[in-house]
Amino acid sequence: MTKAEIKELVSRMTLEEKVSLLSGKGAWSTVGIPELGIPSINLSDGPHGLRQCIGLGWGESVPATCFPPAALLACSFDEGLAKKQGAAIGEEAQAQNVQIVLGPGNNIKRSPLGGRNFEYFSEDPLLSGHIAAGVIEGIQSKKVGTALKHFACNSQESRRFLIDEKIGERALREIYLASYEYPVKKARPTSVMCAYNKVNGDFCSQSKWLLTDILRSEWGFKGFVMSDWGAVDNRAQALYAGLELEMPGTGEVNDKALTKAVKGERSAMPAGDRSFKGKLTERQIDKAAARLLEAVFALYEKKTEKPCDYEKHHRIAAEIARECMVLLQNNGNALPIKGGKTAVIGEMAVRPRYQGGGSSNVNAVNVTKPLDEMSKYGETEYARGYSLDDDKDYSLITEAARVAGGCDRAVIICGLPESYESEGYDRKHMNIPDSQLKLIDEVVRKQPETIVVLCNGAPVAMPFVGKVKAILEAYLGGEGSGEAIADILYGKANPCGKLAETFPQFLENNPSYTNFPGENNTVNYAEGIYVGYRWYEKHKISPLFPFGYGLSYTTFRYDGIELSKTDMEENEELQVTVSVTNTGSIDGKEIVELYVKENNPRVSRPEKELKAFKKVLVKAGATEKVTMKLDRRAFAYWDDVLHCWRTDSGSFTVLAGGSSDNCPLSAEVRVNAREYHKPLTVHTMIRELKTHPKGKAFIDRVCSIGGEELREGLFGKADPEWPLRCIVTMCGQLSLEKLTEITEEIGKE
Repeated sequence: MTKAEIKELVSRMTLEEKVSLLSGKGAWSTVGIPELGIPSINLSDGPHGLRQCIGLGWGESVPATCFPPAALLACSFDEGLAKKQGAAIGEEAQAQNVQIVLGPGNNIKRSPLGGRNFEYFSEDPLLSGHIAAGVIEGIQSKKVGTALKHFACNSQESRRFLIDEKIGERALREIYLASYEYPVKKARPTSVMCAYNKVNGDFCSQSKWLLTDILRSEWGFKGFVMSDWGAVDNRAQALYAGLELEMPGTGEVNDKALTKAVKGERSAMPAGDRSFKGKLTERQIDKAAARLLEAVFALYEKKTEKPCDYEKHHRIAAEIARECMVLLQNNGNALPIKGGKTAVIGEMAVRPRYQGGGSSNVNAVNVTKPLDEMSKYGETEYARGYSLDDDKDYSLITEAARVAGGCDRAVIICGLPESYESEGYDRKHMNIPDSQLKLIDEVVRKQPETIVVLCNGAPVAMPFVGKVKAILEAYLGGEGSGEAIADILYGKANPCGKLAETFPQFLENNPSYTNFPGENNTVNYAEGIYVGYRWYEKHKISPLFPFGYGLSYTTFRYDGIELSKTDMEENEELQVTVSVTNTGSIDGKEIVELYVKENNPRVSRPEKELKAFKKVLVKAGATEKVTMKLDRRAFAYWDDVLHCWRTDSGSFTVLAGGSSDNCPLSAEVRVNAREYHKPLTVHTMIRELKTHPKGKAFIDRVCSIGGEELREGLFGKADPEWPLRCIVTMCGQLSLEKLTEITEEIGKE
């Protein structure tokens, strides 16, 4: 149905009919009006596989492929791989008659304790944005819609329905909103789901600044906005702000609230945005209904219910997991495993932890177990080692250590039980269960050739680093994680994932430590733009494992960096070519990371920031040239006085390497940018007049009123730090009102 036809349809509907479309039909569908030819469409969690609930409730769901959750997928640094995962999810959505997949989740990992971190991509907005765009494009390539969530700043679970996130404008723009900006502009998601929380005093569900001014007016978003389930505080204000669809349905409660607001009755609920006066026009209802119907008709008309190949999707899930898992340590080339008997220890080897808890939990079709898959490669002996149901049970350690001592090596598969991390609550610490730590210590005493495989959704403390031979960070790997772990351990696959987040040495080192999760329903993002590696580098704190880090079974050498120009205008594009050589004996994939540093910034800026990346296969002994592009935004920062992106003229260093703390190549480029000046006000300092383009005109105007002696006496000899308002006390002929009038007039000229 065309936009014109939808507009005509809406014009024939009663107010009550239009309003009824703007809330869900129960928990998982939109309202249809059959007599008007308006269909209902179905929505389903989730970000890494469908969780289509059976019936009207929240319990059992239809079986689906569980793909690697976001925390692991981001370690691929591969937008194309994310698109492949998204396409498979889209195929399953078509098969299950789902028109909108509620995902991906794209919030920034501000703290390692975030309970939902497994569902989000990264601490870095560029990486988050690119992986999210890949997932969206993949799902939507199958004519299924997406809901990019949770917009915005839903970086914690504690008091998530009420918490007020106090965030500076620059941090919002450079970190938290930037994560959404790229996928909105590039991938064009069908919808955006608002978060529960407040941002600077306003609920996201009713923030016109977020949902209309930024999302639509600045970024050009053309879809519709839906609420997270139960996120709407004031329905009339939410619609005014730009939220079309409230989920789940509230029966007639909020339908009546909208109808009353149109008929001139003010909402009884308190409103945060002062521009909202409690009333709505029917035109606003029409616009919201039309936006929603555009998506409803487009998706309904393209539904196929075509069966999908779940076996193929399982293979894709395992392939993606192999591409993402991160080898953190490999002393003495303990991996890959070569012959002999392997002790496989840990209950997670037979009860795998492969996904997170909460709304993203998938009823997986075919979960593989690490023990079964490892046994296909060679002789193994299993010991339970610990209990997933009782983390205070130490009775299994002695037997596990005995088994380890009788084998050629031990592989301990351990990590965070599901009770430690889930939607709905944040973690209190970074530790894995003490019983698992004691198990590792005892096994190492009996078997020095010990390898640890970690299954967790977020960073954990690792007091065993250096004590064990090797550490594989498997994260939560989806239903194919069993074979992915085995393939990497035995060398069928060469690990090529890199950390999408920093692993701190200690919880106290992380930037949000003193401001997480807040108090009195408020949390202060005092670290500003210094999130993740930006914080650790600025404060010279060595992490346990840095952002972008990951080992391979081969080695790479960075040979050279070339810039397409060394002097450029700010709106030009810079091409950067990096040469990478595989110096090992086996083929491997390397992720080339490109960072930018401003050498003499006028404002506080990170030591460097990720601005491009590319994953490349390099054959053994071969050299590959990798070319990436940097545009204006790669050099810009947000000016929270002028409220715009700006680049300052000067020297920048482009750095290339295999992780944030290992960039052996660098080259300088000069960027020539236009001049930026703050508007003149009575608080402008006298010294700023010398370089301000309107400074001379201001001095001339003041001297024409107060006399020429002011030119030398006041402007020439006065304290240059004085604000212009001091002229009032020095010159009796000028009032503060007149001075303000002059600055405003000069500004308009």
